[in-house]
Amino acid sequence: MLFHKTSYPCLQRVKWEVQNAEQTQELRLNDGMPDIGRVLGSWGQVLLRSKEWRSGAMSVSGGVMVWVLYAPEDGSEPRCMESWIPFQQSWELPETQRDGNITAVCLLRSVDARSISARKMMVRVGIGCLGEAAVPSEVELYTPGELPEDVQLLKNTYPMILPREAGEKPFALDEELSGDAPQKVIYYSLQPEITDEKVMAGKVVFRGAAKLHMLCRGEDGMLYTRDHEIPFSQFSELDGEYSPDATARVIPAVTSLELEILPEGQVHLKAGLTAQYTISDREMIEVIEDAYSPKRPVQLQTEQLYLPAELDRRCQQVRVEMNAPAQGSRVVDTVFYPDHGRTMRIEDQAEIALTGQFQCLCYDPEGHLQMVQPRWEGEWTLPVDSDGQVLVTVDNTSLAQGAMGLDAVQLQAEIPVSALTVAQKGIVMVTDLEFGEESLQERPSIILCRVGDESLWELAKRWGSTVEAITKANDLQEQPGFDKMLLIPVV
Repeated sequence: MLFHKTSYPCLQRVKWEVQNAEQTQELRLNDGMPDIGRVLGSWGQVLLRSKEWRSGAMSVSGGVMVWVLYAPEDGSEPRCMESWIPFQQSWELPETQRDGNITAVCLLRSVDARSISARKMMVRVGIGCLGEAAVPSEVELYTPGELPEDVQLLKNTYPMILPREAGEKPFALDEELSGDAPQKVIYYSLQPEITDEKVMAGKVVFRGAAKLHMLCRGEDGMLYTRDHEIPFSQFSELDGEYSPDATARVIPAVTSLELEILPEGQVHLKAGLTAQYTISDREMIEVIEDAYSPKRPVQLQTEQLYLPAELDRRCQQVRVEMNAPAQGSRVVDTVFYPDHGRTMRIEDQAEIALTGQFQCLCYDPEGHLQMVQPRWEGEWTLPVDSDGQVLVTVDNTSLAQGAMGLDAVQLQAEIPVSALTVAQKGIVMVTDLEFGEESLQERPSIILCRVGDESLWELAKRWGSTVEAITKANDLQEQPGFDKMLLIPVV
């Protein structure tokens, strides 16, 4: 018999993969700068410049703004060198897929520098890029036409959260920041954080704050840090309208960054950001999973229905704490560069291995600057549905802190981690039925059966009855327990 098709639009995820890379660059001191005595520290800021989808592949490109602080050989005050190190990452995609949407999370995993001569430095940065690709797709469901009265259908309805739309909203920050003006800014970084996100019919609305962190030199020649939060609120028009149950996943990225000290002493920040979003909505999916007739043979055609459903989404600030051997008088600056998490499934749990590197600049007991760079390892464990695959996103929005102890520096940070559990198991779906002739064979009118592992549907199908008839004959209010005796009316 003919089945009718019903289509549900959704996004099909075709790539979720982390790629790590290292880039190196040789820096030569500018004329007039004193020779290098020793490198004191190095820092970076990742900028996402472009995303490209082409036949069979996608790519992400950008760069790292790098600052290197060094102590001159002549004993004068520390000097800073700046540089730009570009990067590009690419992923293979199924060639049959049409153009889709790219979401990129680019983390600075490490940055270090060393002198190779009195006038040259070698700078190395480690970058981790999570690339996610999704294409517009449709889920096709089969619904039967008019059926003979004796045909029984096993229908199940699944409440599914399906990704429906993806896009991005670029916006800019242009702020003059109040406060004591620094004599010089050694380095600066900007980390945007989304604090609220929601879908309102045909719009996605989000707000948050961009956290500006600066290492500065004061009039006394000492180094200190300065932090600002610049709030933002944005919205983007969507292609469709969604239900009140719709949710948004918004991932921000910095695309440009510029800092200037104005003649009046104010700090002028100009930054470009983009908010990468995915919209998901709830759908009630009804699937015919089985069929039979107690009076005639029925031949089924089935196929596996795979839905890109989201089963669970969790976000947590994972706390990072450790002590690193060091002796000093004062901590000047602390940053933490996280890696993308690695997930391991153990039965009904997911263990997410998290790693990262601290960079702590402090004054030693003699008043000289020194850099402490310990690595940290930890994990986050969460329960997972047996049918789910866990996709982990790590961000670097949290500021780190350091405090000098007796023989160690106490380091703290928080890593924003989100875990999206998606379905990976298919559902059996009937797509066609073929009926044989009605059987005229005489059969008993009732059967006494002991319940085992079979459901009521399986019992009815095996003995030529119906779920309704068994339920009525035994006055059942729910599925019968194991080892219960049942009357099976044969219809």
